[in-house]
Amino acid sequence: MNINDIKSVYFVGAGGIGMSAIARYFLNKGLVVGGYDKTPSDLTRQLEKEGMLIHYEEDVNQIPQACKNKQECLVIYTPAIPAEHQELCYFQQNGFEIQKRAQVLGTLTKTHKGLCVAGTHGKTTTSTMCAHIMHQSHLDCNAFLGGISKNYGTNYILSDSDYVVIEADEFDRSFHWLRPWMSVITSTDPDHLDIYGTKEAYLESFRHYSELIQPGGALIIHRGLEMKENIQSGVRHYDYSLNEGDFHAENIRIENGEITFDFISPIESVKDVNLGQPIPINIENGIAAMAMAQLNGCTAEELKRGMQTYGGVDRRFDFKIKTDKLVFLSDYAHHPKEIYQSARSIRELYKDKHITAIFQPHLYTRTRDFYKDFADALSQLDEVILTEIYPARELPIEGVTSKLIYDNLKPGVKKEMIQKDDVLNFVKNHSFEVLIVLGAGDLDNQVPEIAKLLNNK
Repeated sequence: MNINDIKSVYFVGAGGIGMSAIARYFLNKGLVVGGYDKTPSDLTRQLEKEGMLIHYEEDVNQIPQACKNKQECLVIYTPAIPAEHQELCYFQQNGFEIQKRAQVLGTLTKTHKGLCVAGTHGKTTTSTMCAHIMHQSHLDCNAFLGGISKNYGTNYILSDSDYVVIEADEFDRSFHWLRPWMSVITSTDPDHLDIYGTKEAYLESFRHYSELIQPGGALIIHRGLEMKENIQSGVRHYDYSLNEGDFHAENIRIENGEITFDFISPIESVKDVNLGQPIPINIENGIAAMAMAQLNGCTAEELKRGMQTYGGVDRRFDFKIKTDKLVFLSDYAHHPKEIYQSARSIRELYKDKHITAIFQPHLYTRTRDFYKDFADALSQLDEVILTEIYPARELPIEGVTSKLIYDNLKPGVKKEMIQKDDVLNFVKNHSFEVLIVLGAGDLDNQVPEIAKLLNNK
């Protein structure tokens, strides 16, 4: 099916952050767009306001009539949907064209210059930074992002540009559908071992991804990664890191709540880059984003303006309260290395304050595989509150609970285990200097209420 010939699109699993970006692409094209999701959310309600026809019961009869013509309807599904899902089975049994969201993005990278960001962590922030730099430059871009950009209030940018910025997701090997013009690879710390099985298979997946970059384009890879890239002839190779590499930072200044640095580049170095979202971890993310934007023709002034006006991403080091007496923020970090970087950044910003984290582990398999690493990362903080594991797509695994992390926290760390439903009461009855909610589960749904409680104290 030619993507330009379809008249309607149906999403089985409409409310995911990545799926909703593609839904918005087709809504902007003027197509009929329908879908199913398990639960309503702010995102699905917004999609409904924009014209998407969404229902929340697994029911073939609720599929819009316009989405029941197999010659004209493209069905897009997320791997998180069970194989026995009634609606997915209906489309399979009736011969519809069914694609994963990554296949659709792959098609777009064949018709646009795909600027892709892959990696275990850092890819949402880096791709959103790059998209913002490109969009406000003379080049412009389209973008499909894994988080809600605070600059645009959406995870999607539409333009007439030849460029499309895409967050390249390694889950279920989805990024193998892409054909990048250029790609950043931020990190390859093993994750999703329920899918890959071994660290070696995970690293091999990234090696194969590097082969997909188109000749004439470029790979921009974090220095020192364990993966072995295998780029095609004609693909340029660059490396980056905080302090060394083809692209890096020098003269870093962190003072008075601001971060400024010099961007060192083999093309043109840029002095006095000011981070619009002054968080230490964003220096390195910014280096990668600026490198890709610069390689495609963004000027020094556009790089500086883009970085200074970058507003961040919802749930990525997302400050909700920031006063002299109290700091409260939310962070999507759910892998040990992400937790480590988040904890290190917040410790660097608030050296003399008591830092409390409420962490909801995400997935039984990830907790089983990395509980010691989670404990080490969280032990940088003063106090750790653990809730029960958020299962997402998984069934419980015997013996795998948050207590595995709890028992391995280092001596001296104040710790407690509570149920997610008791979090609000815990916040109500305790005082904080710096409080951070960590994890990719549904605890974030309570963040607005937590902020309200803290503001009322």
